[in-house]
Amino acid sequence: MRHPERELKDRETITALLEKSPVGRIATVNGRGMPVIKPVNFLYWSGKIYIHSSLRGEKIRDIRRGSPVCFEVGEPVAYVTAGRNACSANTYFRSIIIKGKAALVRRGAKKLEILERLMGKYQPEGGYGRIGEEVVKKTAIIEILVEEMTAKERLG
Repeated sequence: MRHPERELKDRETITALLEKSPVGRIATVNGRGMPVIKPVNFLYWSGKIYIHSSLRGEKIRDIRRGSPVCFEVGEPVAYVTAGRNACSANTYFRSIIIKGKAALVRRGAKKLEILERLMGKYQPEGGYGRIGEEVVKKTAIIEILVEEMTAKERLG
């Protein structure tokens, strides 16, 4: 980390940011060696990142091929406008970057539990029907095993 004074070390703050962030970004390396990043809805649970997906597509192909993954969440806190010097404009923020390995969850019961937890995160008021077996079968669940996590903040 280029600015070690910005390292965010508080585990509660890191966990809260991972649990409440509505959008994360997953990066993979495609078959041509190009990095690819995609915004995703996600769940942070039991120290892992879970993402629902179609069973087909670029990120699924990359994961099946063994691509390493990187996952990011960020929270803009405030924007500081410039005064007379344009270089004084700034952003206060928190961000987390996770590097690791991804695998597809195979067990139907675990996939269902993750889908239910995702619904709880994104629709906490409830009111949705049950998740049927056909949905579980046609949905991929990506599990990211965290190998390295860095978090930083700039708050003033």
